[in-house]
Amino acid sequence: MELDYDRLVALRKQSAAWRLLKADNAALMLSFFNKVFVEQGARSIAGAELVERLDDELFALNDRLGQGTFPKSAKAYLDVWSAPGNGWLRKYYPADSDEPHYDATAAVEKAIAWVRSLEERSFVGTESRLNTIFDLLRQMTFGTETDPEARLAELSRRRHEIDQEIERVEAGEVDVLDSAALRDRYQQVTTTAHGLLADFREVEANFRDLDRDLRSKIAAWDGAKGELLDEVLGSRESIAESDQGRTFQAFYDFLLAPSRQDELKTLLAEVEAMEAIDEPDPRMRRMPRDWLEAAERTQATVRQLSDQLRRFLDDQVRSEDRRVLELVRAIETQALALRDVPGVNLVAEIDAAAPAIALPMERPLYTPVVKAPIDSTGIEAGDEEFTADALFEAVYVDPARLTAAVHHALGLRTQVSLAETLREHPLEQGLAELVAYFALPDDGFTTVFDDDRQEEITWIGEDDVQQVATVPVVTFARTSPGIAWVSSPKEGR
Repeated sequence: MELDYDRLVALRKQSAAWRLLKADNAALMLSFFNKVFVEQGARSIAGAELVERLDDELFALNDRLGQGTFPKSAKAYLDVWSAPGNGWLRKYYPADSDEPHYDATAAVEKAIAWVRSLEERSFVGTESRLNTIFDLLRQMTFGTETDPEARLAELSRRRHEIDQEIERVEAGEVDVLDSAALRDRYQQVTTTAHGLLADFREVEANFRDLDRDLRSKIAAWDGAKGELLDEVLGSRESIAESDQGRTFQAFYDFLLAPSRQDELKTLLAEVEAMEAIDEPDPRMRRMPRDWLEAAERTQATVRQLSDQLRRFLDDQVRSEDRRVLELVRAIETQALALRDVPGVNLVAEIDAAAPAIALPMERPLYTPVVKAPIDSTGIEAGDEEFTADALFEAVYVDPARLTAAVHHALGLRTQVSLAETLREHPLEQGLAELVAYFALPDDGFTTVFDDDRQEEITWIGEDDVQQVATVPVVTFARTSPGIAWVSSPKEGR
């Protein structure tokens, strides 16, 4: 980026990190943000906890610097720092909480990193960075080489160097890094590790901005679905192909494997135990955990973006949203057309606009139901004449008789069909008896219905008329072993 005058003026007005550095309370913010979000590695902290910690910080500073140095309350400072015009803290509500949470933005990471670069260092290593430059240049040239002969020559050179080192080790000549070289490399490791963690905040912020823009576009989009998808996926691809996106993807592919995590923890423990590293960085011990947490938060933001795309692709949701917008626009158009028409009153009234309120104490108490007493004494026989034939015309099907018929038809078999059973024991009570076969209660067999096949059951009804019923194929299957029924079902009557 070219740092000309106009660019710097615009950057000074737009950059949240620059606004933080020139703020009146920059020292308070940078020290507090560095302690909570950088040194302690907090990625999300509840509002009540952050207010309490800031209140303790303000009390200690006012007690040391004099009362009135920071006159506002901790909550008032947090409201100012998280205001949209400042952009130093991100205030949001998690999905499973109604309490606001706070997280530092990428601008805070940049401001703290720039302030750290101003401090004088007692040791400035250059060898490791020079070796890194050579290694990266070799990777770039070798990775883009398409000539097989050139690749073979480079691989042969590496093999020759390895063979020479093996010969020196076998001869007892072991090259060991001195304390300066170790400190140089450790300094580069810590700087790169913290820079990678800071990049995650920027990647997460980029995806959050994309998610916010996507929600706005989906709500107001009335064009073709493919055009919006091309625009959104193009923006997402541009973020994924950025420096932060590639760093994040490389991290996720490289360190997500458990073997890589174990190797990293082992290497960090061995390096911190070296005598040359007299002051190891305490943040490096939890760096693998912080990396994983930061990556998971970034992936959660990406999942939100994917959910928005999935909902947009849902035709039903899309049609419902479009129908609502069409109704709203139709109402607005009709209202505008009638606005200037004389004598037309656009005021509408809605019945029962107020909610019905039912207070608990207005509910009546429970009233027992009064049972009328029945006096059955003094009953006398009546002398009225009536026809009692209806009492004797009711059809009663005995399920015990039908169960015995099924057991008799089963015999020694494991299953028998209803048609086979009726051939041995024809229907005597017509349709009522046929329906009773469908719901026989017995533990010795189960009734299986095949709805895909049908069969016809015939019987002779009243006046010697043949009746036909089309029913699903029914099979009685034995469920428990026992003595086979061989007696006649007539015994069940």
